[in-house]
Amino acid sequence: MFKLDSRLHNDTFFVCDLSLCRVLLMNDSQFPWLILVPRKNDLAEIIDLSEDEQMVLLKESALASKAMQALFSPHKLNVAALGNVVRQLHVHHVARYETDCAWPKPVWGNQAAIPYEDNKAQALIQLIGQWLKDNA
Repeated sequence: MFKLDSRLHNDTFFVCDLSLCRVLLMNDSQFPWLILVPRKNDLAEIIDLSEDEQMVLLKESALASKAMQALFSPHKLNVAALGNVVRQLHVHHVARYETDCAWPKPVWGNQAAIPYEDNKAQALIQLIGQWLKDNA
């Protein structure tokens, strides 16, 4: 049974499950920010996935990136799998703008998160989830 790291659970909203990954919305209203987590336990690196699973992760990451472009029209997409704080394999997809509060620095470690208002979070979850369903 898949177990999501407690920090990811506490800092995100569930959007949907794709064939391999759970899609999460980071609870920081300063940035449109999705996180993909392969639904397999005890993974820390992309190379811990089988070659077939790596290809699925790449396709699902591309789908998340296309959703971010279509829905948020960012200046740049930041896509990264760091895992320095949360070891569980997860891939960040962050829409960036030259006007955002962290530009051009990374989004983590520079400012405190500003949580979404509940209605805004639910609207984004619905919007992103529907786009992924329609385009998967």
